[in-house]
Amino acid sequence: QVQLVESGGGSVQAGGSLRLSCAASGYTYSTSWMGWFRQAPGKEREGVAAISPGGSTTYADSVKGRFTISRDNAKNTLALQMNSLKPEDTAIYYCARGMGWVPSASSLQTNKYNYWGQGTQVTVSS
Repeated sequence: QVQLVESGGGSVQAGGSLRLSCAASGYTYSTSWMGWFRQAPGKEREGVAAISPGGSTTYADSVKGRFTISRDNAKNTLALQMNSLKPEDTAIYYCARGMGWVPSASSLQTNKYNYWGQGTQVTVSS
């Protein structure tokens, strides 16, 4: 079955960096859109970054220039490099697998993804 397992979360001071990883199994990873989402307490889950099977990327405006999504199709892994972290980046971060072909314009929408990892906590202190 499809499994997505995130790792790499933790606590960091503002301005610091973290790298999240997601290990995927149980499906053909190389042909799937993948995304990173986050959910802060009391807020809805929101899209952070997405990447197509060919490596095209989409970012939320709030993280552009600070976060970088990448994938390794040989190792079935997804990564999110987060730099210049801010307290407002504090959330649980999830990786997700897209449902079939995902149009770039909607690649940060949660309803385009049907499998989710368990999440990893990121806490940024000021």
